[in-house]
Amino acid sequence: MDHSTSFLVTCSSSQHLSNPFLSSSNFKQCPSINVLSKKISTKKPCIYNSKSIPPTKCCSQIKPHIINQSSSNYVSQDPNKLQFQETSKFPKPLPFLNNIFNAIDDFIIKFLDPPPRPSINPKVVLADNFSPVLDELPPTACEVVKGSIPPCLHGGAYIRNGPNPQFLPMGPHHLFNGNGMLHCIKIDQQGNSTLCSRFVKTNRYLADQSIGRSIYTNIFITFNGLAPSATRLVLFTARLLARQFDFRKGIGLANTSVASLFSPGNLLFAMEEADLPYQVKITPDGDIITIGRHDFSGLLERNMTAHPKTDPDTGEVFAFKYGGTSPYLTYFRFSPEGKKEPDVPISSIPGPSFIHDMAITKRYVIFPDIQVGINPNLTPEILFSGVGSLVGPDPRKVPRIGVILRYSKDQSEMKWFDVPGFNILHATNAWDEDDGDSIVLIAPNILTFEHTLEDWDLFYSVMMKIKIDLKTGVISRQRLSSMNLEFGVINPAYVSKKNKYVYACVNAPAPKMGGVVKLDISMAEQEGDHDCVVASRMYGNGCYGGETYFVAKEIDNPNAEEDDGYIMTFVHNENSEESTFLIMDAKSPTLDIVVELKLPRRVPYGFHGLFVRQTDLLKL
Repeated sequence: MDHSTSFLVTCSSSQHLSNPFLSSSNFKQCPSINVLSKKISTKKPCIYNSKSIPPTKCCSQIKPHIINQSSSNYVSQDPNKLQFQETSKFPKPLPFLNNIFNAIDDFIIKFLDPPPRPSINPKVVLADNFSPVLDELPPTACEVVKGSIPPCLHGGAYIRNGPNPQFLPMGPHHLFNGNGMLHCIKIDQQGNSTLCSRFVKTNRYLADQSIGRSIYTNIFITFNGLAPSATRLVLFTARLLARQFDFRKGIGLANTSVASLFSPGNLLFAMEEADLPYQVKITPDGDIITIGRHDFSGLLERNMTAHPKTDPDTGEVFAFKYGGTSPYLTYFRFSPEGKKEPDVPISSIPGPSFIHDMAITKRYVIFPDIQVGINPNLTPEILFSGVGSLVGPDPRKVPRIGVILRYSKDQSEMKWFDVPGFNILHATNAWDEDDGDSIVLIAPNILTFEHTLEDWDLFYSVMMKIKIDLKTGVISRQRLSSMNLEFGVINPAYVSKKNKYVYACVNAPAPKMGGVVKLDISMAEQEGDHDCVVASRMYGNGCYGGETYFVAKEIDNPNAEEDDGYIMTFVHNENSEESTFLIMDAKSPTLDIVVELKLPRRVPYGFHGLFVRQTDLLKL
């Protein structure tokens, strides 16, 4: 997520939907979520080298360092593919000049920065398991606590992305900032597993590494008061003139998602929407190598969404990019072989808008234009005092859904539909109905939108079903559950097609996720109100996980049931400071744990991931 531009607004009324399942004993451990109370954690973060520093130390007690432990710490370039921009090798800056710049940075932090708001206070943002691991981990064996890994997963790998800054922040820090670290569970042919954790070697990572601290910021913390912001801009310009980094090589992160795109010869990317994708590779022994920044033979410029969509039947990939200058949204697609088609600029968006995700049907591409942009309440007080953000919710704006034909060559066929109160970060799935005259979109809708940027513990979103009649413009909506849910995933074979099951994380409260539920969204087609939750797995007191990923047992069986497979995720126990990897039965009413692996070290909370089967790994 450029999460460096993630934010949202709007409130809806809440109606409790009755469901006997929700009162079962399986939910007795579910943390209570009170969206009316405001609780800001002041617990100091535990940031440490997990092998050498006691976990009781906080960030102010630890000298940041990185341990480079294998050959995957360099960036390689595939000579057979000319679509990369080789990642820069930044020379060590002149010591005296770097010392001057760093001293100015220290002065800004100590004397100019106002007291940080909770949303950018590193003692709050990096508390508990949000704290980064500062050293990489080469492939290290995992301990089996329960079960054995199913044969259909042998030879494959689960890989997940997350922010994880390489240096401890000395000044303001936002949850969505951080260089990007990949955590990979590699399974061999015998069902043994290893964990590997590697930074994505982006140009930004290498520039920071050469200087010895993070020199970049993001839009949430850039305007932390007028004086520090102006001084940081001057310092940033000075570093640029001193060639400590190169804008032409990209300065974005790679901390949001992982995508396996195109066949034959699948490509694996670490992605974040403020930069181009970075191609990575998983080696046979489970290590992770950064190949380079991928620009598709020079046809892709500046940036690309972290959430491209692949049609499972055709192999085509659909994507977009957005930015702060016109056109604010650009749509494009790729052939199954990875050839980028021409851009389709969308000028019907009047200004910058945060469009983090998209959805596709067999006929259409769907874009949410939510209530976020330049903060309409931006005042001299905000600029001078740092009490607010440059970006924020815009109550004057009406959320819209944009629909365009998949193979449109220009924006003339783009249609926009006002959908008041519908603001989403992520789209779960979409499909066509009524012979293509209607579309259906499944997504978690944020009810407490005005709190999203500053008060994550007040974040509350519910899974919704939106149907739009493209001819009449009539819109219907149904709430699929009253639970606080995000990160909805489905069987990937059903992307762009009507599906029955959704697996979503339970905010407990956000940004922590205390469990996962399964929804049967076909129940919404019955008369009356129905809570569609039909299965759940709560992780227990002090235990939190992340987005799950669905893997089918029989990928080549056209008669297999939609939910016949497994869901998997990392889970961390904050009481014992231990992390595990869970594989759960996606069909069972309690999402039974089939396999539990104890990991050799802590895995911080993160964002999105996927499972790559052995057949696809061999093509990378």
